[in-house]
Amino acid sequence: MCLILFSYSDRPDYKLILAANRDEFYHRPTAPLDFWEDARNVLGGRDLERKGTWLGVSGQGRLAAVTNYREPAAENAELSRGALISDYLTGSETPNVYLDRLCNNSALYGGFNLVLGDSSGMYHFSNRENVVRKLEPGLYGLSNRLLDTPWPKVVKGKETFSRILEKPEIDVEAVFTMLNDTTYPDDGELPDTGVGPEWERMLSPLFIKSPIYGTRSSSVVLIDRRDRIVFYERRYAPGTGEPLETRRMTIGMD
Repeated sequence: MCLILFSYSDRPDYKLILAANRDEFYHRPTAPLDFWEDARNVLGGRDLERKGTWLGVSGQGRLAAVTNYREPAAENAELSRGALISDYLTGSETPNVYLDRLCNNSALYGGFNLVLGDSSGMYHFSNRENVVRKLEPGLYGLSNRLLDTPWPKVVKGKETFSRILEKPEIDVEAVFTMLNDTTYPDDGELPDTGVGPEWERMLSPLFIKSPIYGTRSSSVVLIDRRDRIVFYERRYAPGTGEPLETRRMTIGMD
């Protein structure tokens, strides 16, 4: 996952409204949004190479999402960051207990950000600052640095998302339209993360398209005040960004 925008406990009708894009190499095999065969209470897409995921929810009202921390000079780690999501969603620990335990071995993973939530609250943790943060109600943005780092896509995404959230009803198609924004910022606004100007520019829009790497799917997750979850996922054709399929699945609906 390379862009996560979420409104936490900021409206009377929803505990959480989350919008996200997953960016990945096109050759990496992926299963679409569904309940997992080996963990039937977990709902999410799945990385078929390492069996983890980038975003998921569970029947116990748990949510987890991960982004990589962009640092091309760092060595590849042995442990899968996607497994952090799977382990949390299939477990029973509260987010703060899980993250406190993770602090002890987080260096075994490549750089990451985790956003975890359940009925006890929402938390953020990155192994590049090693601080467990309980989040206050509000609007947040996360890409491949730390929470609310003002990269152009994070700033623009939060501004657009905020306008969508001002409406009485959540317009899911408007959220997907926001996530599909391929506009490039000015070169002077780009961060310098060590990947070179060409890649910095290619990675800078909310929605990424290139011959080998790009936005594979967009997701919208709504969790209301009764812990009912609606999870949308839209998958795209590699390279072109044309929509292939949109799935809508629920947990806890009457």
